[in-house]
Amino acid sequence: MTEDDKQGFAHLIEKELSSSDKILKPDFNQKTGRELLAFYLQSKFKQVLAYDNKAAEPIFTEVRYDFIQKFSRRLIQNPNKRIMIGITGESASGKSTICKTIKSVIERFNMPVTILTTDNYFNDISELIAKFGSFDALRDNGYDVDSPNSFQLDILKEDLEKISRGEDVYSPEYLLNGTGVSVPHAKLIPSNKVVVVEGMASMYGDNKDIFDAKIYVETDLEIRKDRFLRRAYMERNQDLDNAKKHWDYILGAGEKYVQPYRKEADIIINGDADLGYFTQILEYIHTITNNFNA
Repeated sequence: MTEDDKQGFAHLIEKELSSSDKILKPDFNQKTGRELLAFYLQSKFKQVLAYDNKAAEPIFTEVRYDFIQKFSRRLIQNPNKRIMIGITGESASGKSTICKTIKSVIERFNMPVTILTTDNYFNDISELIAKFGSFDALRDNGYDVDSPNSFQLDILKEDLEKISRGEDVYSPEYLLNGTGVSVPHAKLIPSNKVVVVEGMASMYGDNKDIFDAKIYVETDLEIRKDRFLRRAYMERNQDLDNAKKHWDYILGAGEKYVQPYRKEADIIINGDADLGYFTQILEYIHTITNNFNA
């Protein structure tokens, strides 16, 4: 991402803030006010997409043709519902990093946001690991860890429905210590206005239907492989040969279980895009949604 692209959005933010041509703040308690806001946001979001499309390395690879209209309509019809954003993509595509960026920017503007990772909904496989001796041995004997059957999807769906209605929940916690233990009701997940759910299981089954925005993160295969192996070897102290073996597994699992949801995504994001530029876009979106005449 070029410096000109970053400066471009910085310029748009400054222009928006200093502009005297602003609409009066709509009354969001009235349907007509929400309709005016929706029309305004549609035009501004289209401006963002048009600008990004001209960048050297765009963030938005694809946007579903009717997404902006559908999203705006939802805000009009049910303004009190939590804004539910689902993010999926293959392993090492950049899902978690993008979530952290979204969270950082939103919190900077004092807007509470919830981040929920579906990896905590893995089944408890502690008995299987004890039987086979290790997670790697279990995998080598055919356990399909990324299959939808390997997740507690019924509990995930129940939790997502409660969160969307404004209820706090306690999610499971899958321990990353090689034991395969899943602790039920272990993590408090507050129901904030914006809820970001990341992980391949976010789109499994009919869980995807709860999201107002479905995002698919897509990254070049070689970049993903390099990320995965470095993370496994340097951050998780895994044997490099075993990490390569697991990479071969997740490559097939991603093609089988994750890639099919690409066609159902509202937005496809470049997972190798410059995060500084992505932050600028998020800041601009915040500016245009909060910059009205009193």
